[in-house]
Amino acid sequence: MTWEVLNIIGTMAFAISGAIVAMEERYDIFGVYLLGYVTAFGGGAFRNLLVGLPISDIWAQGTLFTVAFVTMTIMFLIPFHWLMTWNRWGAFFDAIGLASFAVQGGLLALAAGYPLSAVIVAGVLTGCGGGIIRDLLAGRKPMVLHQEIYAMWAVLGAFIVGLGVIDTQTEIYILLAGIVMMRSLSIIYKWELPSRLNWLKLIHFKNK
Repeated sequence: MTWEVLNIIGTMAFAISGAIVAMEERYDIFGVYLLGYVTAFGGGAFRNLLVGLPISDIWAQGTLFTVAFVTMTIMFLIPFHWLMTWNRWGAFFDAIGLASFAVQGGLLALAAGYPLSAVIVAGVLTGCGGGIIRDLLAGRKPMVLHQEIYAMWAVLGAFIVGLGVIDTQTEIYILLAGIVMMRSLSIIYKWELPSRLNWLKLIHFKNK
């Protein structure tokens, strides 16, 4: 049950995220569906490829493809001015997708008997891979590489899953909510990982 719920939540959230980015870039309906699908399923394809799981498993998710299609159709039909709040709602849906798929990817690798390192890789690829493809197809810098803390929350979630301390549905949902909350706080308070530019600014400030 938990597995299916995480799949549906993550698929819907990332399908919405991809569709909104496509409409922001004024893509046509084909572009909307393309970005929505690659955002929702691209991370899982990356995960299966690098962890050694069958990529063909992606095509066995007929129900999720339908869920994504219906979700993107609704997003395409609603008034465009409702979508102008992307910075608020789009980022929130992206955080939900990140959390759901990071936890789901970690659980999949753990159930397959992979070590902690592979569990983390699976969680990060599942949670971040689709968003990276989305941003590249939209001609944007991948959010995961330059904006507020993003991938590290997927790393943390997958790490907790890999430790084997998450046993019940309630604990899984608490972990999911925690990742969404931390990602949202990263956006609100603009938490960022150190970069060379920020480091140089800090040195310059101290030398004044």
